[in-house]
Amino acid sequence: MKYSYEPSGVCSYLIEFEIADGIVHNALFHGGCDGNAQGLSKLVEGMPADKVMSLLRGIDCDGKGTSCPDQLAVALERALAGELK
Repeated sequence: MKYSYEPSGVCSYLIEFEIADGIVHNALFHGGCDGNAQGLSKLVEGMPADKVMSLLRGIDCDGKGTSCPDQLAVALERALAGELK
């Protein structure tokens, strides 16, 4: 299933991704640091969502209390909890 998430507290304004059978696919960040976003998208491709969440949850960017990786973890958690469309 395809999801869209509007992150808060980071430079990216939209994260899109798919979860199929618990596996993350096609993560795409709009806005933010393009190189980092592309790298993160490639690294999580094909990984179990629960593994991605455990690795990325709590990563902080420059004292913001969150980061694009952390916001992806939040988005995955919300998607798996049925809170995203």
